[in-house]
Amino acid sequence: MGNLNHGMDENTQQKQKQQQEQTDPGAAFQNGKEIILQAFNWESQKHDWWRNLDNKIPDIAKSGFTSAWLPPATHSFSPEGYLPQNLYSLNSSYGSEHVLKALLYKMKQYKVRAMADIVINHRVGTTRGHGGRYNRYDGIPLSWDERAVTSCTGGFGNRSTGDNFNGVPNIDHSQSFVRKDIIGWLKWLRTIGFQDFRFDFARGYSAGYVKEYIESARPIFSVGEYWDSCNYNHQQLHYNQDSHRQRIVNWIDATGQLSAAFDFTTKGILQEAVKGEFWRLRDPQGKPPGVMGWWPSRAVTFLDNHDTGSTQAHWPFPSNHIMEGYAYILTHPGIPSVFYDHFYDWGNSIHDQIVKLMGIRKDQGIHSRSSIRILEACQNLYSAIIDEKLCMKLGDGSWCPSGSEWILAASGHRYAVWNK
Repeated sequence: MGNLNHGMDENTQQKQKQQQEQTDPGAAFQNGKEIILQAFNWESQKHDWWRNLDNKIPDIAKSGFTSAWLPPATHSFSPEGYLPQNLYSLNSSYGSEHVLKALLYKMKQYKVRAMADIVINHRVGTTRGHGGRYNRYDGIPLSWDERAVTSCTGGFGNRSTGDNFNGVPNIDHSQSFVRKDIIGWLKWLRTIGFQDFRFDFARGYSAGYVKEYIESARPIFSVGEYWDSCNYNHQQLHYNQDSHRQRIVNWIDATGQLSAAFDFTTKGILQEAVKGEFWRLRDPQGKPPGVMGWWPSRAVTFLDNHDTGSTQAHWPFPSNHIMEGYAYILTHPGIPSVFYDHFYDWGNSIHDQIVKLMGIRKDQGIHSRSSIRILEACQNLYSAIIDEKLCMKLGDGSWCPSGSEWILAASGHRYAVWNK
């Protein structure tokens, strides 16, 4: 948000800000105060999920989350929602259209933005077409034929502009009729109450299409899942992950800087660091080593999601170090995201510690672009000062900030936070 005229009353300022957020895709980046809740896990479709979330909205709002990422809300071949079929049907295994719309309305009342999970890289057909594959979409809205599917996954379209998601038809975004239909659908999602977008499997198609979709549908905030492997040598994580974070930064750039991206680099490094390798948390330039260290206003930091954690556990954060992880991402620059399981399923103590750290972040005015000065990064200790008004340490090395102005604000298993 640019500098507003100081002569204005607060109501006028608020109205101006709301107007800007409705017309400017990426307005949320200006503010930098976002904190996201991933409001589901891999098993959520088994638990009448929209009603479950409806009961938790007051707590989600009170805790300070600006946005809650919901699972894919449209009809899908798989119950989790990641093999969509009829994109215009809002009856899914998470609940009915009626209950979803009530949830979206309640979120709006509580000023928590609903983030839609946008699965547009792949889509399962309704009937068999060319080659006997399910690559036709007959009898449903967005009834495409095989031209909508890339030639590399069994359709009549062009080759993919990204990596293939194997086993199902991949959508050919280079076709103008496909983009027109997707834009129509994204705009429709905005009208029913989704305000933010999360782009699934963003490696699967050119980031230039993401730019076009954001410019057309105008979500307030967007984040892409650009996930590829960190740099390892015989399962040993390299200290230098610059090429990994560069690929994520290149993707953000190619969206016209309109989308943030999940900071998989920070996750990979942080989950090794907390095991007694805190030297990993300072890059050769003295900065944080993830996307957060290069482009914090576009880096969505997180510990786990429905793929890496939950019952899939493809790349889980070490469970006995969860609070050290949150003490890091909730005090540092970037846009932190909290995982549902940690917040609601791991007991009241973890929930309350996360809420306390979120409160400190808010009270101290820490935001995505806050400055950071790393003081220590050795084997068993990491410490840093953020915006010169918050100080924190991780690990079992004994340390506290020098100067009587620092007051302990929060502490727990192997972490402590001070403010002035």
